Amino acid sequence: MSMNQSNNQIIKKNLLIICRGAGDLATGIVHRLHRAGHRVIALETDYPAAIRRQVSFCEAVYDGSAAVEGVTARLVPAMADAETDTEIYSGISDTPAAHIASEKWDSSAIEAVLEAGEVPLLIDPKGESIALLKPDVVVDAIIAKKNLGTTINMAPLVIGVGPGFTAGKDVHLVIESMRGHNLARIITDGVAQPNTGVPGNIAGFTSERVIHAPAAGYIHDVRKIGDIVQKGDEIARIYPDKGSYDNALSEYVSVNATITGIIRGLIREGYYFRKGFKIADIDPRESELTNCFTISDKARSIAGSVLEAVSAFEHGVKIY
Repeated sequence: MSMNQSNNQIIKKNLLIICRGAGDLATGIVHRLHRAGHRVIALETDYPAAIRRQVSFCEAVYDGSAAVEGVTARLVPAMADAETDTEIYSGISDTPAAHIASEKWDSSAIEAVLEAGEVPLLIDPKGESIALLKPDVVVDAIIAKKNLGTTINMAPLVIGVGPGFTAGKDVHLVIESMRGHNLARIITDGVAQPNTGVPGNIAGFTSERVIHAPAAGYIHDVRKIGDIVQKGDEIARIYPDKGSYDNALSEYVSVNATITGIIRGLIREGYYFRKGFKIADIDPRESELTNCFTISDKARSIAGSVLEAVSAFEHGVKIY
């Protein structure tokens, strides 16, 4: 007789949590919830643009799987698209959209990944799978600075990370994402601080450490994440088309390091973007090489607050 049987214990199945987004901040949240024993599913777009690719589960969209600090996310491909209406999911009730979702994803395939101790990742930017899976918790960590369709009726607990959400209106809780004294604070009424457009200060550098595309086109990475570069070094080239890579005479626009430091993030080889798109991030602390391959302090702080909110919900502690 097992200990559980002898003690006549009731085993409560851990929560099913869906996280919209699988970039570096969302990955920190998914990683923490997974490590805490919850069943977590991540949703992404079909063309994610993470620059901190070494710590972003969204890379599974391209590679089939992605491992971050001992946790693996695995892509669960959609089934063949069925003849459906164009109605978009708007809640957790049994709507026509729920049937659309059930035809797009095989729930048994999702369950198999969960049972293997991994994180299923679905290409589902609209969150249509939420109707099929009926999670206990939905976390929107897309970090789009606006709400891309998350509603308070998607699950018994809905959490929004960063600006774009109003606690008590479109989500139950908001988690502050702005660096500073209030980072990761759980907001039960109101909104997070608005986006300033200025990256957080690292070793005295803010905007300088983030590189935006000087031209539209396809990127060819000259350097890689983890490389130490000097200010002015070429780190990538932008070509007008993918076929230009192998042509030595092709014209391109150089992307140069804006400060001296370590390349912490660099957008995926061959990615197409418009001028001004965020494509790289340099950490001025040359001694912090491991930061390129581990979840950031910011992501871990936010993840801790999400886990706190989830734990309170799980144990019936009302915090909103």
